[in-house]
Amino acid sequence: MDLFKAERVALITGGARGMGFACARNLAREGVKVALVDINGDRVKESARKLTEETGTPAIGIRTDISSESEVAAMVAEANAKFGRIDLFLNSAAILADNLFLESTPAEWERMLKVCLFGPMLCLRAILPGMVERKHGRVVCMASDSGRLGQARLSYYAAAKGGVMSLVKSVAQEVGRSGITMNVVSPGATNTELRQEREELMRKKMGDEKYQQRVKTVLRMYPTGRLGEPEDAAAMITFLLSDQASWVTGQVISVNGGFVML
Repeated sequence: MDLFKAERVALITGGARGMGFACARNLAREGVKVALVDINGDRVKESARKLTEETGTPAIGIRTDISSESEVAAMVAEANAKFGRIDLFLNSAAILADNLFLESTPAEWERMLKVCLFGPMLCLRAILPGMVERKHGRVVCMASDSGRLGQARLSYYAAAKGGVMSLVKSVAQEVGRSGITMNVVSPGATNTELRQEREELMRKKMGDEKYQQRVKTVLRMYPTGRLGEPEDAAAMITFLLSDQASWVTGQVISVNGGFVML
């Protein structure tokens, strides 16, 4: 199956690792040129080098804080200068917080919302005009099933991701007649570097015995018996960014091993 019938350029925030990089690898294997974006400049440039080395497809790394309007504008300008346009956009950049709401602070809420909600808004505002002008575009924003159902200790993360879902559904209605599709992929617990870092902190805090009990409890919640891998979500994202998904828009699609069935 030909996923892309013409030459395409993708921009992926949070693309230096995890699900973003897994999707970038899929796209590059299909011949899609990729601009990887991450707040860690050294890491994103190394990931771009690795991607080109693995696939032979041109890729660049752009250091950007997506919560900054000026940096987002510079990011889009750099990608356009290198590749001429942006056809596909994946917002995968995120931060996590494991905290009871009553123990959290407004400063923590603000940081979460800036990265996980305001950041995607800035990116969409900067990227969509070019897609509208060319009458073609594919957009996927990452969310979380915590944003669909709510989840203890993830309240303000869930709030931000719930906002992303509403944002994408609303804007999809505005730009659909311009040949642009916009969807949300909502993963369950996925074995990314970000999750591994969070889990290591939790293990140190809980102790090995209690932590291993927690791991078993979490796995029992998944009918598939395992956590996700970045490639699981990347497969769905790649399809939604492809020419094959031209009649799928405004949808929230869970890739979660059966953790939530809606």
